[in-house]
Amino acid sequence: MDQGTHLARIAELLANLAERLLPPAPSVADWLSAPAYVWSATGARAVPRLEAPALALLRGIDAQKELVVANVSRLAAGHAAHDMLLWGARGMGKSAVLRSSIATAQAEATTHNAAAQAQASGSIALVQVSPEALPSLAALFGALARVDRQFLVFIDDLGFEDGDGSGPRALRSWLEGGVEARPGNVRLAVTSNRRAIVPRPASEQDDPLNPRDAVDDRLALADRFGLSIGFHNCDQLAYLAIIAGYAEELGLDWSEADALEWAKRRGARSGRVAWHYITELAGRAGKAI
Repeated sequence: MDQGTHLARIAELLANLAERLLPPAPSVADWLSAPAYVWSATGARAVPRLEAPALALLRGIDAQKELVVANVSRLAAGHAAHDMLLWGARGMGKSAVLRSSIATAQAEATTHNAAAQAQASGSIALVQVSPEALPSLAALFGALARVDRQFLVFIDDLGFEDGDGSGPRALRSWLEGGVEARPGNVRLAVTSNRRAIVPRPASEQDDPLNPRDAVDDRLALADRFGLSIGFHNCDQLAYLAIIAGYAEELGLDWSEADALEWAKRRGARSGRVAWHYITELAGRAGKAI
């Protein structure tokens, strides 16, 4: 084997090795073709069907639902709209109301716009960002800014580790004021169990240096959202109303005593617990849902 052939073989081996070691190139999505997308470390993936309950079935959160639906409707129409923080009790419909609001806006766009009937997507799409893809939000915003469509970028169950300063600062910059702030056709929707998103240890209230500054810095992230909507644990009446709505929609028989016993065994009353009970009822009745 001559030297030229030997060097060519080495170059081929190095190229194959680099191909195996390097991460795959991010996938490129057609941002006009689908009702929803998932943005991950490998790029965008279209979701051909947006799974969302009917808005009427989301009970016990009427005030919260009204605010979210109105804001999403404005965004879909290209009007001024807020970034949203949905915070509070687990299982009370924070992510469900976002999905349902997008699905409703898409259905309304298709009904009122004949041109949109060729698309199942309508004038707005939901883009859910996976946790590992948060550092690439700037790239996502850059891609969406070039598309003639409105987008709600959805970060579910967001939280930062105690001591993580770069993550909250980046999110504050994206919300407003930074050079990589989200474009005009994009709004952020974040769900979190905490009002301030980041943890707030009780010890910070006793910080002798400057406790007010510490608290203000923690709240600065939450304050960047135009809408901050709290979701709270439902009472017994709301829990039973949620079950009644689902059961009526699906044609399932149920009893209050059985539903309350289910919640007692789960140690909680929430929309999620109610849906788990509905799943149990459907299973008992031999139905698929």
